[in-house]
Amino acid sequence: MTRSRCFNRGVCIALALQTAAVLAADSADWPRWRGANDDGVAPPGKYPVKWAAEKVLWKTPLPGKGCSTPVVWKERIYLTAPIEGKDAMLAFDAAGKLLWMTSLGVEQAGKHRNGSGCNASPVTDGRSVFAYFKSGTLAALDFDGKVRWQTNLVDAFGRDTLFWDHGTSPVLTEKSVIMVRMHHGESWLAAFDKSTGAMEWKEARNFETPLENDNSYATPLVLRRDNKECVLVWGGEHLTLHDAANGKLFWSAEGFNPVGGKNWPAVASSVVAGDIAMVAHGRSDRGNGLYYGVKVGGAGGTNHVWSRNDTGTFVPTPAVWRGNVFLLRDRGEVECLDPVTGKTIWSDGFPKTSANFYGSPLIADGKLYAVREDGVVFVAGVDGKFELLAENRMGERIVASPVGVGGRLFLRGENNLYCIAGE
Repeated sequence: MTRSRCFNRGVCIALALQTAAVLAADSADWPRWRGANDDGVAPPGKYPVKWAAEKVLWKTPLPGKGCSTPVVWKERIYLTAPIEGKDAMLAFDAAGKLLWMTSLGVEQAGKHRNGSGCNASPVTDGRSVFAYFKSGTLAALDFDGKVRWQTNLVDAFGRDTLFWDHGTSPVLTEKSVIMVRMHHGESWLAAFDKSTGAMEWKEARNFETPLENDNSYATPLVLRRDNKECVLVWGGEHLTLHDAANGKLFWSAEGFNPVGGKNWPAVASSVVAGDIAMVAHGRSDRGNGLYYGVKVGGAGGTNHVWSRNDTGTFVPTPAVWRGNVFLLRDRGEVECLDPVTGKTIWSDGFPKTSANFYGSPLIADGKLYAVREDGVVFVAGVDGKFELLAENRMGERIVASPVGVGGRLFLRGENNLYCIAGE
């Protein structure tokens, strides 16, 4: 497929899209990378604002360097980490006690200084925990750490040709685990049965792009329209919508690189507010970011509702709260946008140093939490305006995104997992 197509089949999306909740998550759950609603917003609670690294509720050491974000289900925390050269899944209880560690195959170490073999975050449907690793291992475990099934996508389809380390996280539909690979070579999305790991379908997703622009580290979204599951995928300079039952293309939008820029991989994932998807392209960390609002459905082609060439984000994925989009850019700028018009409501930022922001923002109790790579956790009020409230120094590098559940903040550092309690 080298050009965009639109497969309407008489039902091209006319209604607003909503993120699919595969199973209704409890208010105290964070089942996947960006939370139960894929918006980066924590469940209600009184979350901490100021704290000292030596006075957290608990911290527990991790066995190896990893960059994945934890998931939380029924007061258990699950995350991936390398253990003595092997990929592994770990589980902790609400007090930070390690419950189990399960090895899943030989680790393939990361290339980037912030990368590792376990950049992708795990995901749970309340019955199993699923994880993918750079080594190609895709696995499902039960909540006691027993491997239900395990397969290797590198063995099946070859190694990826990504410039850097695999970062796309698996996502779940009602019946399947969806994995996406977008690189220079055969690109695809594929579904695997959640119970057995058997591949159900695999759909090609190949586009010709300038150098490196076919590389993607973004995570897809599972959406519903007309009570039908769809998978929204960003990468290769195309935003595509696929039938979750068979992978077939429903709709595609293009036109995201009007200047022909190169070395623009997709890193930040798209987010959705109503029927508008927000898509970041370019390199906002180098002053040439692009940001688009795209109506999902419509006639295909460009289908852009609005576009900006003066804002955007490269690595952090935005949050969506109370109908607005909150961008945390790579150098700490924060901007609140109206997703319908693309206009800035307000903009501000955190103090700048030579360090970048790689983790995606969390919004909890009307506050935005942002983690800088040098381990400083900023907290700012964002309800109507920006107000810097706190700078909390953890004393170790952090590139994973913060997680908020039930008034507690979970931070995955390079060496430790932290839990900070609110009032």
